[in-house]
Amino acid sequence: MVFEEKRCKLKDGREALFRSPCEDDAEEMLRFIIRASGETDYLMKFPEEYADFTLEQEKGFIRDACNDPDRMMILCEVYGKLAGNCLISFCTGRKDRHRASVAIALMQEFWGLGIGTKMFEELFRTAEDRGGVRQIELDFVEGNARARGLYEKMGFRITGVKPDAIRMKDGTFVNEYMMIKRL
Repeated sequence: MVFEEKRCKLKDGREALFRSPCEDDAEEMLRFIIRASGETDYLMKFPEEYADFTLEQEKGFIRDACNDPDRMMILCEVYGKLAGNCLISFCTGRKDRHRASVAIALMQEFWGLGIGTKMFEELFRTAEDRGGVRQIELDFVEGNARARGLYEKMGFRITGVKPDAIRMKDGTFVNEYMMIKRL
């Protein structure tokens, strides 16, 4: 699914562009996820786990996201620099098509500028426009208080826990929490 471009002002006065990715973004998107996963312990992979991802695989991922009516990805650029991205995936079965899941990642230098809030607003609008979606789901890693605060501000509530679901680099285990926002 393709997202129609939008521009908005950030808390610091800069302008952000929200748009769908294109295959030309593949290299920058790979650099983005490697860097973002190195800036926080709370994304689902360590930076080195992307070593085997190829440019062609990333292009395929972008192509699939743009052509799939049940997924939509949004990139956020600030003055031409990739600041963040998000993805919504709609369930399609007869029993679960009232559900969608979301994921979001931001570069640390862009934290606190309102990008996450604006991304969620666009994801919610997309879900509402689709019709029939009653809940949006996400998971977050224990200790990620910043993300939890954003998620709760956006209306998500913890609905469950997966004990010791994530193993950190130092060998410790932390919980993964499931959250739902009702539309």
